[in-house]
Amino acid sequence: MADNDYDPAGSTQMFRAFVDEAPAPQAPGTVTTYGSAATKSRTPLFVVGAVVALVVVIGVIWLAVK
Repeated sequence: MADNDYDPAGSTQMFRAFVDEAPAPQAPGTVTTYGSAATKSRTPLFVVGAVVALVVVIGVIWLAVK
């Protein structure tokens, strides 16, 4: 028997309710595998790596020209 009161937006509403939930608080010292904390912590590493690579390339070019 077909359900005549089917709400096609029901699954969307349930998804929005799931996404809009606030993340559960975590105990101090626990590690998260998602979120912006992991992304922000790697940014300085990439910047330092790029600067070191640039210095090495400039050094190699300087030695080659000299």
